[in-house]
Amino acid sequence: MINIVLFEPEIPPNTGNIIRLAANSGASLHLIEPLGFSLDEKRLRRAGLDYHDYAGIESYSNWPEFRAKHQGSRLWGVSTKGSMPYHRASYTAGDFFLFGPESRGLPDAIRQELGPERLLRIPMRPNSRSLNLANACAIVLYEAWRQLEFVGGT
Repeated sequence: MINIVLFEPEIPPNTGNIIRLAANSGASLHLIEPLGFSLDEKRLRRAGLDYHDYAGIESYSNWPEFRAKHQGSRLWGVSTKGSMPYHRASYTAGDFFLFGPESRGLPDAIRQELGPERLLRIPMRPNSRSLNLANACAIVLYEAWRQLEFVGGT
């Protein structure tokens, strides 16, 4: 099982698309509040179609609550400030992939807490700012699932 963690996501359609991604890949989705929207918001539901029923979604009131619940779990941060290309890391079942809010990315304090050895980056052309959150999640998730030989998939 792969875990996608969204830290304070802001844009409902992105989270809706990630719900659909989680449902189709068997990943679990973890949402760390505050959210920039309501989970029953129409735009979120439209983007996620009817996949909400198939995705395992868990919410946390803040970062410390998430960390306490998953203490000892292997957590990877994904950031434009990361040092390790995502495709060079070795993943295991149960890994967590943490993505920051669309407008600002992962906070400095969280990046420092994870350390450079746990900060992944997705290669981009020079002078590019960032990828869409849902696209970034898909890229990293599918690499991790590929390394796990698509266990649970068809």
